[in-house]
This record gives sequence, structure tokens and C-alpha cells, in this order.
Amino acid sequence: MIQNPNLADVRPGDEIDGFYLLSDATVRTSANGSRYLSATLSDRSGSLDLKMWDYSLAIGPENNGSAVRVRGQVLDYRGTKQLNVRQLRLAKEEDGVLAENLVPTAPIDQDEAMAYVEKLLSGLQDADYRKLAETLFQRRKEAFQTVPAAKSVHHGFRNGLLMHTANMLQTADFLADLYAEVINRDLLLAGTLLHDLAKTREFDFSPLGTVKDYSAEGRLLGHPVMGAQEVAAAAQELGVPQEKSVLLQHLLLSHHGEPEFGAAVLPMCAEAELLHLIDMIDSRMEIYAESLQDVPAGSFSEKIYALDKRIYKPRET
Repeated sequence: MIQNPNLADVRPGDEIDGFYLLSDATVRTSANGSRYLSATLSDRSGSLDLKMWDYSLAIGPENNGSAVRVRGQVLDYRGTKQLNVRQLRLAKEEDGVLAENLVPTAPIDQDEAMAYVEKLLSGLQDADYRKLAETLFQRRKEAFQTVPAAKSVHHGFRNGLLMHTANMLQTADFLADLYAEVINRDLLLAGTLLHDLAKTREFDFSPLGTVKDYSAEGRLLGHPVMGAQEVAAAAQELGVPQEKSVLLQHLLLSHHGEPEFGAAVLPMCAEAELLHLIDMIDSRMEIYAESLQDVPAGSFSEKIYALDKRIYKPRET
């Protein structure tokens, strides 16, 4: 029996006993009419499909995002590793399970990234954009620096929203200078900082900080609309001129680019266009980074549905 192995290192035949993160839990019915549990286990190293046959425990979809203790054997099922579970229970407080050992986390220094974001924010020259961005940022600051940026697709790990936003701010700061003749730097940076801030409310989060599902408000409105509403309300409270409020709302409402991808309106000013492109750059590069991890050099990946294509990993030189 191997105690708490990294899931990326287990091999068919291994007997394991450890604490992992439960997700995608579904209770299903087999061909013979018996219930079984299908789920995914994960830790910082990777993930593993789970099956528990003749299921009768009170663990199910409502426990997604929770830490569990698992005992079972790793099997090879059609070329894919799968864990056949014999014992399964929720982790207890006395188990001393640490979130950082279970939850995939952004490869960044959280304090350095936050310092960078706050430095750019405090350096905005336009007093209206600065106080509006600072006010909204302070209201969401605690969650902003820890939550994922998505349920899946890109930056769907702890500190993901911070990483995604800091990356985008760095790109926006550079491009605002490069295209200074058409770009209002303060509007672009304020919009970049705020564009995904409402994701802290769009999702329901587990105690370990992972995304469990969309909140009701998140499903009904989505973070672009939720964020624009917050901007409008705060601008009125702070006495920010209407045009500045509307421009900033427009950046948030249009940053997905096209209605089919969640934009409420098309980008109609240079700053909105650039914000959309910066968002695309960072999200797509993260999709490449995550997808290529398990692709051998000189090979193509399986189809990446977020990109609607297979991608190639060049041979190392």
C-alpha cells in the first residue's frame, strides 16, 4: 500500500491510500441495475478517474470540491489509468489536509503578482478611473488573489484569476505605450484590471478554493454583465462622469469579442478592441501551456476543443 502518492506517478497495479480532491462526482447505474460512483481525483501533480462499484455511500455531486480519503487499486482501462475504489470518505478536520497539497496552483509568487497589480493601479493618472478601479478592487481583493479564473478551459487553478489579470496588465501596459496615439492608457488598464473581477461572484467555490459550479447569478447574467453593473453603481456613488462610466462598462461588456463567445456587444472603441485581443492572447497561451504538458516533442495533441483543433509540440533543439 502506497501512502499519499502523487497521482501523476501511480501505475497500474499500485495499491494506494491517500487524500485527494474530489470533482465531477456522478452517481450512475450500470447495465445490471446497480449504482456506482464515477468521479475524478486530483492533486497538484495531476488527476485520475475513479470508479466505485456497488455504490451505497452518501458521497456524491454535492461533495465536489471536497477533500476525500481514498483506498483502492490503480487499473489499466483501455489504455487509461483508473482507480478502483474500495473505501472512500470525506476528510475530517483532524486529518490535517492542506489545500496546497491537493489543489493545482498558479506557478506564480502571489505576493509579487499582487504588488505588481497594485502598483499599476496606484499609478493611473486619471483620478476618475483610478478611484473607480481602486474602489471595486478593494471590495473583491481577498477573493481576487486566490480564486481560479475559470471552471475549466484556462487558468482554472488556485490563484488563476490573479495570474491571468497580472499577465494581461503587463501586456496592456506595453501595448498602451506602443499605440499611444489611439489608446487611453488609464481606460485600458482600468478595464483590464476589472474585466474578470466579477468572476469572484460568478462561481460557487469549494472550501479548498476550487470552482464547484456557476452561481445562479453567474448563469443568469455572466461576469461581463455583473462587472458592468458594479462599475455603473460605483461610478454613480463616486460621482464619476457618465461617459467614463459608460466607456469602462463597454470594455467589460465587449471583452469576449463576439456574442457567440459571451460578449454583450461588439468592441466599438480602440481600448475595447485591444482588451479583447489581450484577453485572447493570454487565455490561448495558457491553453497551449496546459495542453502541451503531456504531448511528446514532435507530436500532435488530441483535438483541443477550446481551440477547435489539434496542436503541435515542436522537437526540442
